[in-house]
Amino acid sequence: MKNYSVKKYQETDYANWNAFISQAKNATFLFHRDFMDYHKDRFEDYSLMVFEGVKLVAVLPANRVGDCVYSHQGLTYGGLVLLPKSKLYNTIFVFKAILEYLNENQIYKLVLKQIPSIYCEYLSDEINYLMYVCKGKIIMKHNLSVISLNNDFVFSKSRKQCINRGKIQNLIIKEESNFEIFWNKLLIPNLKDKYGSKPVHSLKEIMSLKSKFPENIRHFNVYSNERLVAGTTLFMTKNVAKPQYIAGSEENNFLGCIDFLYDFLIKEVARGKFFFDLGPSHENKGLEIVENINFWKESFGANSLVQDFYEVETSNHYLLDTVLI
Repeated sequence: MKNYSVKKYQETDYANWNAFISQAKNATFLFHRDFMDYHKDRFEDYSLMVFEGVKLVAVLPANRVGDCVYSHQGLTYGGLVLLPKSKLYNTIFVFKAILEYLNENQIYKLVLKQIPSIYCEYLSDEINYLMYVCKGKIIMKHNLSVISLNNDFVFSKSRKQCINRGKIQNLIIKEESNFEIFWNKLLIPNLKDKYGSKPVHSLKEIMSLKSKFPENIRHFNVYSNERLVAGTTLFMTKNVAKPQYIAGSEENNFLGCIDFLYDFLIKEVARGKFFFDLGPSHENKGLEIVENINFWKESFGANSLVQDFYEVETSNHYLLDTVLI
């Protein structure tokens, strides 16, 4: 058994952390400190770094709330981040070291928001198994609607009709570097009117992130006679294109502007990617599916992918002592 040490991330670890993320088998730009730290005023960061001697072998993007640590609540996904050559044997003791460290520091629960497999460079289900060994429990599941771009996928008849409607209306799609008109004219009013909410990212925040990750964050607007009628902000990783924000005007049903835009995003912008992640369509912590939204996503040829959320007692670290026989 190798000895592992655990420490909390500090600002002086910035370069070391990011260098690790760039070569990890199950990480994306969301785990880069420039992305994580845009909302550091909202969370008590409790990200962990695991060392074998002086070598960094794992990281856990995380934040703390009371006596619980979450694999970061400000991120869409998280989990234990590992190197491509990581083996289950080593990961058992890495995870044990993390649970022991948390328990010794009066952190009694760990909640992990797993990264969906489509975002990983290599198979990376070690934690799913180790959660089972440690008597962790699944506290939530997200059903993601995902299009596998390398397989045959077919748009439904209704989607094709809406796309053709957009073509007849001579809609124009433009990639934009400034999100202001979309944020202020469509996104903020739509979220407020429909859901009583607001975007997770402020306009200032998304523009700052765009400047730091220009290849990963892209935005497209749809215009009808030079009038903005729809738009979508995409988060792009190596394998996946994911719409992060979407909004259309009241004329959407008549113009078919959102379907027209998504036809372009799926077939052109996402070309060379393996997946197009349309995200979940649920309410009530995943227990209720919004039928019309899920139907719309599946009408583009999307299928289901499950994202698991786990909770484990850190005192259960001892259960990892006997997993190897």
